[in-house]
Amino acid sequence: MSKSPQKLLLWMTFIMSLVFSVWQVLLNNFVIERAQFSGAEIGMLQSLREVPGFLAFTAIFILILIREQSFALLSLAILCVGVAITGLYPDVLGLYLTTVLMSIGFHYFETINQSLTLQWVEKKETAAFLGKALAWRSAAALSGYASIWLIMTWLKLDYIWMYAIIGCLGLLMVITITLYFPKFEVGEVQHKKVILRKRYWLYYLLTFFSGARRQIFMVFAGFMMVEKFGYSVSEITALFLINYVVNLLFAPAIGRFIGRIGERNALTIEYIGLILIFVSYALVERSEMAAALYVIDHLLFAMAIAIKTYFQKIADNKDIAATMSVSFTINHIAAVVIPAALGLLWLHSPQAVFYIGAGFALCSLILARNIPEIPAQGNEVNWGLIPISIKSDRL
Repeated sequence: MSKSPQKLLLWMTFIMSLVFSVWQVLLNNFVIERAQFSGAEIGMLQSLREVPGFLAFTAIFILILIREQSFALLSLAILCVGVAITGLYPDVLGLYLTTVLMSIGFHYFETINQSLTLQWVEKKETAAFLGKALAWRSAAALSGYASIWLIMTWLKLDYIWMYAIIGCLGLLMVITITLYFPKFEVGEVQHKKVILRKRYWLYYLLTFFSGARRQIFMVFAGFMMVEKFGYSVSEITALFLINYVVNLLFAPAIGRFIGRIGERNALTIEYIGLILIFVSYALVERSEMAAALYVIDHLLFAMAIAIKTYFQKIADNKDIAATMSVSFTINHIAAVVIPAALGLLWLHSPQAVFYIGAGFALCSLILARNIPEIPAQGNEVNWGLIPISIKSDRL
């Protein structure tokens, strides 16, 4: 195995997806069967899960003390520990606490991983590399789902064993790649302070609405499968399995496709599709149709690669780490509020939750049309309220 920084990025992505996918696919069944969660509790749990994402801007201060590569590996280890102990606390408070621990590792890792990707991968190769990384995520998730079948269906072991085995396996893999890969250098020295640039405003808004509508998919689409249609652990696992097989097959091609058609067109396709899907979620009455919508919804998320490549093209290289930290916080402003608020709305009208999701997708579509055909520094938007030059944008 080569010891390139790109290979390290792929292996870190693999470990994250392996461990997190198991936590995610078991969550709805685990909380309903063992902790008797309703929509209100699952909404609160998901809001708490997003608090570390909201605080992701603090990563830039931690980078004063630790290298980005080491920080990413440490965050992965925390994620693995949080998942490993989840099964030990099958009650409301215990699930809230283990979820927050897991989430700290997950969100710090995702923040630093995105920053390292945009620094270690050439601009012309980024969309294709991110598509390849999605395929690695899918392969890892498929491995996780296979382990669920082996441990819970074939060996008939309980949730506590499933969480412990996958968390400890992930931790062992983190230790292995930490020892195997050397310390790689990044490009330009990154700013170690919070940075907000006026000329990045479109990127910030795209990130905000992406976080808002993603929460509706992450929290309520899966919850609907269990609550409304009675999906079992095996059926939910099969659904996730189909999702990741589709991504494994098509994500690399989607990355190359984005490179060909550009960010504006790619995001336009994604958001039109999401509007139709969220409206369909609100109206669906057949479990098979709901499952088909879920798979298409998941596939469309691959198009969100375009938001990252858009930022890479307009960004000052020194801003990347700081902006990734801030963007994760922006992404999670809505994510902290939406699950809890819409969890209460869910008790009265599940359909309204999905109509709100369609509204978020519509806002994203309008914003996506403001991306230039060829984004670059000095050519960040098609139209804006005030002209913004790079020199006048320094904070």
